[in-house]
Amino acid sequence: MPLHMTKIAFMSESPDTLRAWLESHDGQGEARLTTRYLPKRVAEMTGGSLYWIHSHIIVGRSPIIGFAPTPEGRHWIRLEPRLIPVEARPKRAHQGWRYLEGKDTPADLGGDAVGVDIMPPAMLSELARLGLV
Repeated sequence: MPLHMTKIAFMSESPDTLRAWLESHDGQGEARLTTRYLPKRVAEMTGGSLYWIHSHIIVGRSPIIGFAPTPEGRHWIRLEPRLIPVEARPKRAHQGWRYLEGKDTPADLGGDAVGVDIMPPAMLSELARLGLV
């Protein structure tokens, strides 16, 4: 089972702006984020995803293509330029990125989630802020 990571959707006003940013890189074949350090468990991340946190809620994921060094001595996280919506799940804010085990990942929304009651992210965020979920 691949290892995943979480990251705050910094500078995104909403999940829609995050999606637009990712999709704007579609012609390049990948979107890139810069990180200072290469993950120590990078080999386990083959087939993994970056799960995006917006307003203390995991809102979606982008499959990880790989990692590459930058000219400045940092590293790029190379992502598929798409946002796959997932079941909203509360997640505390953190700096940088954190590992996420496969057993702890939220399910993708889509064909399998049709007819399932899903709590709206804004409501889930407010309940999480109140400490109720």
